[in-house]
Amino acid sequence: MSGFYQKLAQRTAAGREALMQTSLVQEALGGQLTSERYVAFLVQAYHHVRHTVPLLMAAGSRLGPEQEWLREALAEYVEEELGHQEWVLNDIAACGYDAERVRNCRPNFATEMMVAYAYHVIDRGNPVGFFGMVHVLEGTSVSVASRAADAIQANTGLPNRAFSYLRSHGALDVGHVDFFAGLMNRLDREADRTAVTHCAGAFYRLYAGVFESVEASQAAAFLPCEEELQHVHVG
Repeated sequence: MSGFYQKLAQRTAAGREALMQTSLVQEALGGQLTSERYVAFLVQAYHHVRHTVPLLMAAGSRLGPEQEWLREALAEYVEEELGHQEWVLNDIAACGYDAERVRNCRPNFATEMMVAYAYHVIDRGNPVGFFGMVHVLEGTSVSVASRAADAIQANTGLPNRAFSYLRSHGALDVGHVDFFAGLMNRLDREADRTAVTHCAGAFYRLYAGVFESVEASQAAAFLPCEEELQHVHVG
């Protein structure tokens, strides 16, 4: 994985380390994350994951004819990412919370700003810069998703079906990183490489902000009400 991809990883290493040091990641990997904070994390995950396909499609629409190879790559990402937001909602329901309330709620401000910045990069900047977000999200999944799922499950006793998002992304993104590295090493315009590097640094900071915004108390808003619990029991 030599070439620009390696330089990208080196130039954004500080941002990645700062993300890894957030309390959410440390508690997850250390087996200290509660089920409530895990659900609160999933709520924010839903609110950025549901934008993944629209963002990929928007980025593809803004590329020029000389970047058709990148547009084709984005189309492959779209095919892979379709419906992943529903996986997150299914995990939330498996934890005993009301997934439909999550679907209709507003995200934390930090999550809203990360998503807004992604659209800004595509609409007002260089759409190739969006690959900076891809680098951050997929690289983070490979580093911690599967390990975090195992540690959270051991601490909370939640069922396997509550971890489809983390475990699937931990496995899927291993292959995605090799694919991504190949794409980045084909970038031959300095403006594109600069945009990806800048945006990756920004997304590490924004994603860390999302993690830092997650509080266990937020999960209470998505508990089923008493009437719903009775309905489930009777049914």
